[in-house]
Amino acid sequence: MKIVILHGQKHKGSTWNIVNMLLYQLQDEANEIEEFYVTDFPSCIGCFRCFYEGEQCCPHYESVNAIAVSLEQADMIFLESPCYCMGMSGQLKSFLDHMGYRWMPHRPDGKMFQKIGVTLSTAAGMGSAKTAKEMKRHLFYWGVGKQFSYGANVNASSWSEVSQKKKTGIKRDIAKLAYRIKKAARRGNPSFFTKLLFYMMRLSQKDNSWNPADRTHWEENGWLGSVRPWK
Repeated sequence: MKIVILHGQKHKGSTWNIVNMLLYQLQDEANEIEEFYVTDFPSCIGCFRCFYEGEQCCPHYESVNAIAVSLEQADMIFLESPCYCMGMSGQLKSFLDHMGYRWMPHRPDGKMFQKIGVTLSTAAGMGSAKTAKEMKRHLFYWGVGKQFSYGANVNASSWSEVSQKKKTGIKRDIAKLAYRIKKAARRGNPSFFTKLLFYMMRLSQKDNSWNPADRTHWEENGWLGSVRPWK
């Protein structure tokens, strides 16, 4: 199993430590781990070229594609970020903005439907669960088959300051999360809601006269016919 991790910060604080706690629980399944620190990523300029002309026309295509290719090759995707002002880091959001063309209403990658996605966040105060769910929404719209999120409000500004009681609780939570992930990996098929969104977007693409690039993508994959990306 290949795991690709997108880090939303450079420092190795509470979120980073929890990510590695989960990786330890998954070590029997993971034989390759690739990590990206998207902390210096160029911001999307909103030119819409990825939507209408193709992602290769993005002015930041080379930077985006290097990570996008790894995501396509992954079996499991981690998105992680501390909670900054009740949301993910701006640096991670800058990368995710570039992946808008891969949202299911546009040109999803069929391989995403077989993957598992995990989002993790911590907060010194509050907002970790909201941040983790915010990142999870991106995985859902990419078409990732199964998504899991976990947030921990650690009541500390560094991992060394987190109480032992809190760390013990987090370790217990992560063990439970790892169990659920392993169970989902054995089942394979995407969730009901992922399939439901696919069928809704399929109906939309059948009437798509506003974006030939998107409709062509669906036609070439056979999704407007009988082909489904999870089969």
